[in-house]
Formats: sequence, C-alpha cells, structure tokens
Amino acid sequence: MAAPGRATDQTGVSDPSIVRFRALVEAGLAALEARREEVNDLNVFPVADGDTGDNMVLTLRAVLQELDRLAGASEGRTIDEIGRDEIVASVARAALLGARGNSGVILSQLIRGAAEELISRPGELVDPVLIGAALARAADQAYGSVRNPAEGTILTVVREMAHRVASELAHMPGARLGEDATAGEQDLVIAEVIQSALEAGEESVKRGPDLLPVLREAGVVDAGGYGLTVMLAGIVGGLRGSEPPQLDHYRAARVTHPQHASTTYRYCTNFAVTGTGLEQRGFAQALEQLGDSVLVVGDPTTLKVHVHTDDPDAATALFAEAGIVSHLDVADMREQVQRRDDRLQTSGGRGRTASVCGALAVVNGDGMANLFAGFGVLVLDGGPTLNPSIYDLLAAIHAVPSEEVVVLPNSANVVMTADRAAELSEKTVAVVPTRSPQAGLAAAVSLDPARRAADNADAMNATLEHVRTGAVAPAARDDAQGRFQAGEAVGFVEEELVAWGSPRETLRDVLAALAQNAELITCLRGADAPLDDETVHTLVSNGADLELSEGGQPSYWWLLSAE
Repeated sequence: MAAPGRATDQTGVSDPSIVRFRALVEAGLAALEARREEVNDLNVFPVADGDTGDNMVLTLRAVLQELDRLAGASEGRTIDEIGRDEIVASVARAALLGARGNSGVILSQLIRGAAEELISRPGELVDPVLIGAALARAADQAYGSVRNPAEGTILTVVREMAHRVASELAHMPGARLGEDATAGEQDLVIAEVIQSALEAGEESVKRGPDLLPVLREAGVVDAGGYGLTVMLAGIVGGLRGSEPPQLDHYRAARVTHPQHASTTYRYCTNFAVTGTGLEQRGFAQALEQLGDSVLVVGDPTTLKVHVHTDDPDAATALFAEAGIVSHLDVADMREQVQRRDDRLQTSGGRGRTASVCGALAVVNGDGMANLFAGFGVLVLDGGPTLNPSIYDLLAAIHAVPSEEVVVLPNSANVVMTADRAAELSEKTVAVVPTRSPQAGLAAAVSLDPARRAADNADAMNATLEHVRTGAVAPAARDDAQGRFQAGEAVGFVEEELVAWGSPRETLRDVLAALAQNAELITCLRGADAPLDDETVHTLVSNGADLELSEGGQPSYWWLLSAE
C-alpha cells in the first residue's frame, strides 16, 4: 500500500491509489507555494540569489505533473497494480529533470532516496517503520550527492529528522501496522511520525546559524532547510485533513552579499543528460575545472548537472559525446542578487506576486527599457547591435518571475537566437517574432499576466497584424545609386526605403506614408534626434494622433509605428 492522503478520490480510482499519494505531494507543494518568497528571501548560501523557494517549488511541481500523467494512464489501477517500481522510477526521474539550483537538485535526491526505500520492501504496508527507513535513506542519498556537504543546511536538517524518528520508533506503540489497518488509521499514525520529524527539523533549522557562519552573519536560517520543514508541515496537514502545523516565520537576510564560494562565477547552469553508461564522478571532476558548486546526480541513463561557471557552453560540451543534453537552464546570479536586493528594499521582504506568464524584450537604450518596463516586461540589453547570445537570453528568461514567458526579440537578427533559447529553456516559452522595438512595444500592450504564454503570443500576433512600422536614421554609408550620402537621413516603412534627404523632409514623408488609414502613430525619439518634439508634431498629416516618447536608442533618430 502506498503512502496515503485524506483527499477524496473524485475520479473513481480506488485506494491505494495515485490519487491518495498525489494529495500528499499537492499538500506539501501548496504549503511551500504559500511561503515561497519567504524561503527565497532567506537564501544566502551558497549564493545569495534568492531562488531557493522557486527551485524547491519547481521540483515538487514536476513530481505532481508526473503523478497526473501516471493517474491519467492508469485507467483506475491501484499503485500496487501499476507497480511501485514503475511509479518510483517515473517520479524520481521527474524530480531530477525538474530540479533547478542546489536546493532543487538536493530535494530531488531526497525524493529519490525516500521513494527507493518505499519500493525496497514489497508487500509491506507503509507505516512508521518504513517512513523512518525512507527518511534515513533520503538523508544518505542527499549527502552522497554533494561533494563538499556543509552543515547547518538542508542536509543537516534531514539527517536530524531521520535520527529523531529512528530513536523514537523503538518506543512507539503501533510502529508496525497490520494488514487490517484502515486508511484513516494509517493516515493518523504516519502523520504522527512525520510530525515528530518536523519538530526535529524545526530545531535543526534554528541551530543552523550556529553551524554555518554565513547564516549567522546574514541573520537568517538556511532557506533549504526551512523550505523542507514547510513542505513536511503541508504533508502533515494533508494526512490529518487539517491546516498544516504552525511554523515560525523568519525575517529576510539583513545583509545580502555575505562571503561565499561563488562570487567569482556568474552563471548558475543546470541541464540534463540522457544516454547509457553515464558515470557521475568523472564528469564532476571535469566540471570543477570550469566552476564550483558542482552537483552531478542521477543514474547510468539520466544525469542532472548543476554548476556555477562563467562558461555554460563549455559545461554542456563536456557531455556532447556522452549523451543528449536537454532541460538547459542558465541563470545570471549577479542579476539575481541585484533583483533580490531591489525586491527586499522595495517590498520590505514581502516579495513579488507570481503570475502565469511574463514577457522578455530585447532592447537598447534606457528610454526604451523604461517603456517596456511600464508594460510589466522584463528587458535584456542587447547592446548596440541588438545581438544577445543564447545564454544571455536563457539567463533573462530564467529571470522572468513566472513559469511561462513570451519573448519579444525586437530585431530580425535575434529571432532565430530567441527560438533556440526557447527550445532549450525549461520554462514554457513562446517567441513573438517582432522585428523592431516599436513593433515589440505594440505587442507588449496585449500582455496579460493571467494568460498562458501561447494565448499571449496569439493576442500579440493579432495586434501586430494591424501595425505598420517605420524608422528614420542617419545613413551609415554613401548610396551606391547616388541617392544619399553617409550621414544624411534615410527613411523606411517596414523594411522598404521610402525617403531620403534632410531629417525634416525624410521624417515628414515617412509619417505621411504611415498615417494613411492610421488613427495613432507612436514615435520613439532616439538619443541624437536632430529635430525638437514641437517640430516633429507639425510634420504629422492626415489627422492621425502622434504619441511621442523618449526611446533613447543610439542608431535611429526616430522609430515609428502606426495602428
């Protein structure tokens, strides 16, 4: 019989069922979601990047999604009819592939260790003895995954949980359940043993700063250890059919840049490798030549890799001949630390509000960045040529505070790079092929954070069907046909050259072409625009309204769009 939950099965799947097991995972996830930002704001070790809560939530969410898949394919079969081996293998792999960061990878190993213990004793009812053994194996699995384990962290917390349960089992009446035990009896006795583990975990979390100086200096407890107790409290509540036990709240770190081992490396890089005969140890040593905070966990067919490095490409290249690299996620830790600091300063540590979908725009110019930010869009500075790398885009996608993202490339040169980043990212990413910043701004108006990425992309593409774009810029070189010389104005509608000459005449002609059948023209002034705003307003014809804003772009005097 599998680990139970009190949730009523509404789908007709009989107990012991995946539905009961799912109820416990969902209860743990719900509790963690409720304190996700509190966990994030405690995160100072090994890097103060403020994503421990995010990473633990994503790992549990991957498990939940896999259980939903199994339930949909089970056709009413119980866990024992499907086979515990199959379920554990699927859940462990889902946790592994869904894990991000140190905390997510370690949590995936806790899940794997506990799950493997639960299937190692076929025919046994899940009872306190089996729960105690599962906790012990989870601790061993987690410690074995870390090359240089630090005390005072989630590792210490789970070990002390396992020790507490092991010491109490000898004196616990009803530690073994008979085959005639009801589901309700099983729920309550398992809740009792997990409650005991939870109490030990709370004590261990509070002792963490005594063991790890980084925590003491920052005035916090370990984020991963605290997150684990939050998750277990949710599971206890799920077993009892009640609210989770009350846990202490903790203030965010009082310093945000403690000394830690990864100050020299920029990218938190995570990916999976699938193949045959994969050997963890050899890869770990090679990765340590590229960075630190190395974790390589899994089995001979699937590995999950985590490393802090300045060269994500070199890290993935190590596995090119070993297997297929997938689930690539790259986070810029310097930007994460800055965002964390900014969030704590502006929100008093309360964190941000999660949304279903966010957006990322590639921009150049402070004014342009401010315009996109006004629509709730995260921006990536693409440099003078608007040409970010795949890893720049992956890190920026990771930074968007939602699990689905729409990317606005805003340049024809960036569309293919954005498509590749979308394929590699673990998030659900839709690329809207905007070929100019002004088109991107028109699309950004349609962003709805409550919609899925695909739905936002559809809405943005529909908006773009009614938008025409134009631009006026200084010519970079003399025209081969003798129409203009370098430095003179050239004007475009979409990508067609339509005017040239003086800035005033060229802008007037482009505005006239765009104003046909248009109600509104948006004009973004560049950093070196040669005409003042009042003059620009006088050049608009055909009754269209002109909305002029500071774009600050360096290469174009004016960027225009007509709706």
